[in-house]
Amino acid sequence: MRLRKKPWIAKALEDFKGQELLEEGLETCRGHWAEIMGGRPVFLEIGCGKGQFLAEMSRLHPDKAFLGVETQREVCYYAVKKLREQELTNARVLRADAANILEWFAPGEVAGIYLNFSDPWPKARHAKRRLTYHTFLERYRTILKPHGHLRFKTDNDGLFEFSLEEFREFGLDLIALTRDLHHTPDIVNEAQTEYERKFSALGKNINFCEVVF
Repeated sequence: MRLRKKPWIAKALEDFKGQELLEEGLETCRGHWAEIMGGRPVFLEIGCGKGQFLAEMSRLHPDKAFLGVETQREVCYYAVKKLREQELTNARVLRADAANILEWFAPGEVAGIYLNFSDPWPKARHAKRRLTYHTFLERYRTILKPHGHLRFKTDNDGLFEFSLEEFREFGLDLIALTRDLHHTPDIVNEAQTEYERKFSALGKNINFCEVVF
């Protein structure tokens, strides 16, 4: 969902560039992310939105680095603002298109990936744009460390079933699965997105699975 354009955000973002917000020269970081992030293992959230999940995970795990990828520049403002207000130095927001992740990450550079409430692209002709489509899975396999994990949450039941099939066909090991995450106590749900809180409060089930590459 796109936000209504707010002209003041472009100016406000200038204060975050090169610090909490990275959007230029990402290819120069390839192979150096752990160094850039203080020697911490690097975890990637693709589609970080307004940054609630990103900020919470960064707060809970100061020994890890979290990079959030977001295409919409105006949305990035809310995420980087959270990071600065909470003084979270182990997180960054990358304003970029996830289709290009091989240009910014070297093979085996990422410890884990989070996909939270990705755009479902419901029309069949748009299936290739889904972040769980097999061409994206191939990119994830390249940048993940051996046996790296991908954790996937969505309220869209159709996207979830599609994704499970893609994971199976790709030969991934499924180690956790529920179609009602908030009522599955044996699966730890450390942090929630803004979207997750809103729709779970309305009674919508949240699907979750975790796979190993």
